[in-house]
Amino acid sequence: MAELDQESLHHDMTAWRHELHAHPEFGFEEKRTSAFVAQKLREFGLEVAEGIGGTGVVGTLTKGSGNRTIALRADMDALRIAEQGRMTYRSQAPGTMHACGHDGHTSMLLGAAKLLAGEGGFDGTVRFIFQPAEEWGRGALAMLNDGLLERFPFEEIFGLHNMPGLPVGHFETRAGPIMSAEDNFEIVLKGVGGHAARPHSGSETLVAACALVTALQTIVSRRLSPADIGVVSVTELITDGTRNALPGLARILGDARSFRPEVSAAIEKQMRRIAEGTALAHNVSAEVTYTREFVPLVNDAALVDEAFVAARSVMENDAVGVAAEPMTGSEDFARFLEHVPGCFVFLGNGNSAPLHNPAYDFNDEGLLHGARFHAAVARRRLPG
Repeated sequence: MAELDQESLHHDMTAWRHELHAHPEFGFEEKRTSAFVAQKLREFGLEVAEGIGGTGVVGTLTKGSGNRTIALRADMDALRIAEQGRMTYRSQAPGTMHACGHDGHTSMLLGAAKLLAGEGGFDGTVRFIFQPAEEWGRGALAMLNDGLLERFPFEEIFGLHNMPGLPVGHFETRAGPIMSAEDNFEIVLKGVGGHAARPHSGSETLVAACALVTALQTIVSRRLSPADIGVVSVTELITDGTRNALPGLARILGDARSFRPEVSAAIEKQMRRIAEGTALAHNVSAEVTYTREFVPLVNDAALVDEAFVAARSVMENDAVGVAAEPMTGSEDFARFLEHVPGCFVFLGNGNSAPLHNPAYDFNDEGLLHGARFHAAVARRRLPG
């Protein structure tokens, strides 16, 4: 088959990305995005299934007679953030924007689908998985619970994410744990509020809450082994008090990050113990709710090696490197790796604003690198 014109493909992907950026949709609300993706996949000649896990899309492309199947995945959802950008394609949905580059990820995978459909170069089947609701850790589970692996089986899966600060055209990943689990917690302190002038007449909760926020920091510094990576962050402290009234209720919310289930369990155990002890010392009660939202993302070592070979086939050798350390950010892609081996990688977004920042924008110069990497993985894993 004839090679596609790379400049034309980059032009197409840029137009797709700008269209998606202008019309961001929150998790499980990606109806317009899903319809756009499905339409493009059909134009490229793929078999398309819609509504997988709510708003997910799966495209299937088979070439030759090979009986192996791999999957390539992109996420589609946006965030509840008001965009500060002034570009012509800025968000037209007030309070919602693509602040994590999922518009770019979707466009790169669409570009790979067009590339592989037009050029071939592999023998077997590729599943193109466009996942909803990555940001709040529910989309992959929704697709899996909707029979993704039974209806569209595959033996391994690859995914990518853009990385601000890493130069465009550069690639990083590592074997083993690369992104952390995310646990969420809420601690509710209940006491007896009262007049600010008479704190001794009740058992107000604000001083207890402040003591507890400080004490929670000792979980990582004094309760975990220095060899284990862990983060405990309090992100909200909410009370029912007012200027001259001491609160009778306080809510402490936050999240915890780790790379091993044993560490997650230790954090929860210590949190409950500290909350109970602090509450007792301040004559209030404590209720702890602890949930596990994201599991650790652990790359398969053999597939990491394969990803490096694929990356070097389409990028400069000195632009392909091992990630220096695991990240304490979390990724829904990890749910797929509980069922099949896979590899998740990072591609440079250049000197952009950080992820989840209202001034962030995906760098269009990275689009072709992502599409070519996806295609190289398919050709490497399904040799023709």
